[in-house]
Amino acid sequence: MVKKPSALPRPFLSLRRLLRRSISGRQRHHYRRATSSSATGIIRAAPAQDKLRDQTVLVDVEGWLLRSPLAAFPYFMAVAVEAGSFLRGLLLLLAYPALCLLAFVGLDLRLEAMATVSLFGLREREVARVSKAVLPKLEAFEKAGTVVAVAAALPRAMVEGFLKEYLGVHAVVGREVAVAAGCYVGFLEGGHAGVERVGAFLEEMEETRSKGDGAVVGLLGAVGRPVHRVASRYCKETYVLSEADKKAWQPLPRDKHPTKLVFHDGRLAFRPTFFAALAMYTYLPLGIILAALRCLAFGMLPYRVPVPLTAVTGMRSRLVAGPSPDPDAAACSREKNKLLAAGGRLCVCNHRTLLDPIAVAAGLNRPVAAVTYSVSPVSELLAPIRTARLTRDRDEDRRRMEALLARGDLVVCPDGTTCREPYLLRFSPLFAELAGEVAPVALDTRVDMFYGTSTKPGAKWLDPLYFMMNSPEYRVEFLERRPTGRVQRVLGEALGFELTGLTRKDKYMMLAGNEGVVSGGAKK
Repeated sequence: MVKKPSALPRPFLSLRRLLRRSISGRQRHHYRRATSSSATGIIRAAPAQDKLRDQTVLVDVEGWLLRSPLAAFPYFMAVAVEAGSFLRGLLLLLAYPALCLLAFVGLDLRLEAMATVSLFGLREREVARVSKAVLPKLEAFEKAGTVVAVAAALPRAMVEGFLKEYLGVHAVVGREVAVAAGCYVGFLEGGHAGVERVGAFLEEMEETRSKGDGAVVGLLGAVGRPVHRVASRYCKETYVLSEADKKAWQPLPRDKHPTKLVFHDGRLAFRPTFFAALAMYTYLPLGIILAALRCLAFGMLPYRVPVPLTAVTGMRSRLVAGPSPDPDAAACSREKNKLLAAGGRLCVCNHRTLLDPIAVAAGLNRPVAAVTYSVSPVSELLAPIRTARLTRDRDEDRRRMEALLARGDLVVCPDGTTCREPYLLRFSPLFAELAGEVAPVALDTRVDMFYGTSTKPGAKWLDPLYFMMNSPEYRVEFLERRPTGRVQRVLGEALGFELTGLTRKDKYMMLAGNEGVVSGGAKK
């Protein structure tokens, strides 16, 4: 019910299957090389998890983890757009034909050119955030003693956050990019400089290994890569990946992921290959016009009226069921009148985008109020429904919500922040103090090009615009009234989402390194 994993902005899309195979017992050609000068033997087996226990594992990033270093364009495009801007990404796209010609001169020269265009002028901390939050979230090598990743071609800054955070890598050695005043200059050091540092790093670990951390095991790419020179000297065993295995790689289904993908970030909802990026930039002017028209429709027209109008532009809305009346009511209309006379209904929904309360209002076909922990002033100004800010003072917030509920329907998202993946975050118990029963509303969305949520500072007010630029789909399902204590489980079952104990703070600490404070005091 969510966007398929293959649509995420994932330059390491084919990584999952290979990683699981590299630490399982499946068959793969490899070479077993001893530290002495004895002849190399061929063994048809891959290193199992127990094989890596207490070992120091040397991993060739480009040779073992990527399909091909020649296909590095999506990596640099993701960094250029997410850490820089769409203008920087356009510059990289326009330079691509010249970059293809540089490939005939040498791979290093092509990578250096892409690194200069993608990284020049970017702050170190922003590139580090993107490398951790935008690239895939995986975990592997958990049974290895120490994992050292060697990036012989790609800049270390682009892969270090991802490898350390989600692959269990302890150290990343690779090519450095020149830095001045906390910003990247864009000049990439020589191709073998990063590899040469591996030997010095492993020698520093010699004492640790002698105390029981085990010998060094190498997971390398094709023979002839620079990493092989270091591996032949320091690795007791070396496993070389065959090209046949690389060609057989396929993305893993969600239930086979090495770790749960709960949080990720970035605007791009697709893998930015050259042709995909070209299609995006060709569509971008039309997308901006469509987003403006859709925003005007929802902002100026009442409730359900904009739905058929926006459907003409490609925006789909699915109302699975209307709001269910109480069983004792003689008619739905009478029940609605009773509710309005005695106060509104408390609609509790999971949080997918900033447009959730508007989608609920369209489904109910009447006005609703929504509470937030403060969004950007621009979003509040453009909102076609009444919004109220909460103070995070429990008693004051309860009084404000009770006053709003007495005046009409109230929409709350107890998880406190958006989540793109099929998981429900921990619900705040505050809404349970307002009513014994609530009306659960299960929300789901689909996008094809841009995500309508982001933790990037200063970009929150653009979230609805990016969502409207897609050909999006909103699915709104009104469920039977339930006691407050069961709402989260009922929503999870209706959506097929997994319940978690993660919170808004967990999300922002993981993706942005803060507790959810963005420019303008917005917290979402």
